[in-house]
Amino acid sequence: MTPAEGYQRTGSTRMNNEFSDILTDLESWYQRDNGRYLLECTGKAMQDLLDKTFGYHILQMGITRGQPLFEGSSINHRIYAAGQSGGAVSLVCEPEELPLESDSVDVVIAHHSLEFAAHPHQVLRELQRVLRSQGQLLIIGFNPYSLSGVGSYARGFSRRSLWHRYHPVSERRLTDWLHLLGCEVQDSHRLYTLPPLGGARLRRWLTRCDQWANRHNLPVGGLYLLRAIKQQPALHRRRRSLRLASESLIGLAVPKPNTAPTPNLPVQRQPDGPGGNLAA
Repeated sequence: MTPAEGYQRTGSTRMNNEFSDILTDLESWYQRDNGRYLLECTGKAMQDLLDKTFGYHILQMGITRGQPLFEGSSINHRIYAAGQSGGAVSLVCEPEELPLESDSVDVVIAHHSLEFAAHPHQVLRELQRVLRSQGQLLIIGFNPYSLSGVGSYARGFSRRSLWHRYHPVSERRLTDWLHLLGCEVQDSHRLYTLPPLGGARLRRWLTRCDQWANRHNLPVGGLYLLRAIKQQPALHRRRRSLRLASESLIGLAVPKPNTAPTPNLPVQRQPDGPGGNLAA
């Protein structure tokens, strides 16, 4: 049994069906050509940030159950939380109620966990709560002020569209929320400036242009990747019902150093004088 399997939990049978549908639809979108390209760009940018992380536990709350973004992390204990089981998911729960102890996770990845949530600020509070002091929070979201963001607004007029349930959270608004929660934004990156469209030749040209824009971190990128550090411990407020069978929080243990006693070694006494004898 892997460490992640040891923390397998299921929420109540009355799971949030709307959020589960969004999870499925968004995951299906990421399996298309543009989605796979965007996921590839995100993985490369994430690797640069994961190289700066350290600790014992890393948590991802997101939608790509088959392709988690923490694969390149040096942290061994990895927890993937989602509203549905399957793939790499090891913790099934609602994003507003994470069944983890406060200040217990070293790195948290939020992959589109805010803009499709009914209560994005509550989701962010939960992510901040489980994060340790000086822990790192990596947030990935769609940029509403980009070309693809404007297109999402247009597609959202259809009630059957995934983007009808899209509630954008801008980078500036997210920075304000993080500041109120005691987190300091360290840096941000923008990706997906020019989605690859059209025929093969046009797609290759757009891909090269998009890669150039990603390297220069242009503010019109369709996706932002924000890194913040938690500056203060979470307030241990009274929790609502966690809807778990045990009704308890999952504690994440920190590995302890080896405390085996050191064997006693024989001690030699120095001679008392020129004619003294050594004691065995």
